[in-house]
Amino acid sequence: MTTTIRRRLSAVAIAGTLALTLAACSDDAAPAGGESPSAAETTAEQSADAAAHNDADVEFAQMMIVHHQGAIEMAELAVQKASNEQVRALGERISAAQGPEIELMTGWLEQWGEPTTPEAMDHGGMDHGGMDMEGMSQEEVMAELSALSGVDFDRRFLELMTDHHRGAIEMAETQRAEGENPEAVDLAGTIIDDQTMEITEMENLLRELG
Repeated sequence: MTTTIRRRLSAVAIAGTLALTLAACSDDAAPAGGESPSAAETTAEQSADAAAHNDADVEFAQMMIVHHQGAIEMAELAVQKASNEQVRALGERISAAQGPEIELMTGWLEQWGEPTTPEAMDHGGMDHGGMDMEGMSQEEVMAELSALSGVDFDRRFLELMTDHHRGAIEMAETQRAEGENPEAVDLAGTIIDDQTMEITEMENLLRELG
């Protein structure tokens, strides 16, 4: 689980505790003079901040969901087919990390009243994942990987997943530069950090495999 996901879950837990505390104190007299904003006003402001977004946030969430789905598809194949235990473990970690991020971004889009699928994909105008890997679509990548076995699979998976991660980092960098929603910008930073480390790991594994 990423730092962003943990932070989001912690915030939800804190909000629930605050709500119970406010309910228990609802019979108390309100402070006189209106010197500070009420709990309701503060909550409304926080909700407005969470809902604030621009077109860059929407595109980032929509495209990264699809991109993560492609990574999970590749990672699950690695769990099944990799001959190297470190490659198999990497596939497990990628799938475990990106699944919750998909759920988080889907929740944002629903909160914002935005579609969870890019319009271009609905009309068949975009490949799975929003970008090619070495000039191949997601379907072509999966077909190639499915035909390989042993160390040949391991090497090719690492090469293609490295390229896939670089695409995600490029998308996340655009989000950090152009996005408005603070949670989405924060997630972009987490993706950059996590996937940069995984690229280094994959490059080291490729050298070990020879």
